[in-house]
Amino acid sequence: MTILPVTPDPSISEDLLAAGRKAYDLDREHVFHSWSAQRTITPMTVVKTEGPYIWDGQGHQLIDFSCQLINTNIGHSHPKVVAAIQEQAADIATINPAHVNAARSEAARLVADLAPGDLNHVFFTNAGADAVEHAVRMARVHTGRPKVLSAYRAYHGGTDLAFALTADPRRNPVDTATAGVAHFMPSYPYRSYFNAATEQEESERALAHLEQTILLEGPQSIAAVILESVPGTAGIYVPPAGYLQGVRELTRTYGILFIADEVMVGFGRTGQWFAVNHWGVEPDLLTFAKGVNSGYVPLGGVALSDAVYETFAETPYPGGLTYSGHPLACAAAVATLTAMQDEGMVANAARLGEEIIGPRLREIFEAHPCVGDVRGLGAFWAVELVKNRETKEPMATYGGSSPEMNELVAECKKLGLLPFQNMNRIHVAPPLNAPDEVVRHGLDILDQALAVTDRYVTG
Repeated sequence: MTILPVTPDPSISEDLLAAGRKAYDLDREHVFHSWSAQRTITPMTVVKTEGPYIWDGQGHQLIDFSCQLINTNIGHSHPKVVAAIQEQAADIATINPAHVNAARSEAARLVADLAPGDLNHVFFTNAGADAVEHAVRMARVHTGRPKVLSAYRAYHGGTDLAFALTADPRRNPVDTATAGVAHFMPSYPYRSYFNAATEQEESERALAHLEQTILLEGPQSIAAVILESVPGTAGIYVPPAGYLQGVRELTRTYGILFIADEVMVGFGRTGQWFAVNHWGVEPDLLTFAKGVNSGYVPLGGVALSDAVYETFAETPYPGGLTYSGHPLACAAAVATLTAMQDEGMVANAARLGEEIIGPRLREIFEAHPCVGDVRGLGAFWAVELVKNRETKEPMATYGGSSPEMNELVAECKKLGLLPFQNMNRIHVAPPLNAPDEVVRHGLDILDQALAVTDRYVTG
């Protein structure tokens, strides 16, 4: 069945559309956008959000397969979370983080209870980037060592140290070769840097490379290795069997801390509360944000192991934030995590991946020569687009987009789907509680839209 272009939703009032037009004009006059050349963009206006949907400035209803920046894990405007924010604002809207407040205490308890291993203490931040900043600071003070190793293709945040740890091309224009950061090649089975033919070879060779990097940099100088448990922005490439366990063993062998960056994948995105749970790995520090409260109010944090906590039990931690554990954000986290538990969203994410998204994407792979690879877990998948399956020539160059990818995104939106596009990939990341029929319809739209990029296949 051919899917027709969406038409304006009659339930969206002219007053709301007019407000959207005014917002767009003011945006173009005053707002400075991230990652953008300001005069070249025409940002999409959003006038309404609800559940798995958003409505654009023309009143078109779009399925949100991006979860915005892969953070609205429970969908938009979940009534229990909205009510919790409203109730908290009427009680304690903000408070000095030196003072105890019930929302922060309960949020910390929930995170600690869900986290793997002995991550029993939580330091709250404002977002994922400063969670990474503080996790590295904790590791450096705990070990007395300066260096941190991170993988190429990683994304760890846009603040200074987090951006230095980041190793995708957006860092390059402002890179000052920040002291104390060294990079290594990641395990990436589809585009193996190690000429691996099997997952076992990929894991073994990637671990050998990491160990050589540790030895060459000097283990006695390295405080931590930081890794995204499943790299997100870089392409949702699931680590091969044995890789994360091997990284964990290497860090233990050389007395280095392991920081699991779960900012994007934490809180159910991959079908487990934390992605490291798929491999039974227990990190020393774990960073989180996004899904902890579905992004309704900015919140991030670091979960600390008991050993790292003891470093600061009698010695002050040299760091803090005015809004650490903000009551509105923590109330949203409590309501979000409670709703996720009550409504079985994590198990549902696993089911969506196993029964709907994975099988349907494999059908799409077979149907479209422009699809080089599909991969993922839970409600977290990537469709990697190529011009040639044999050479794996990407549909967009690393670090950029392309007219072909822009055309594909435009076709998706025309048919009623808001995708997450990065470089030559479409990421499939619906809310964890999206109804089956909505997920299926979104995948059907993607299937039809990919005819656009099939035209650019050269072999």
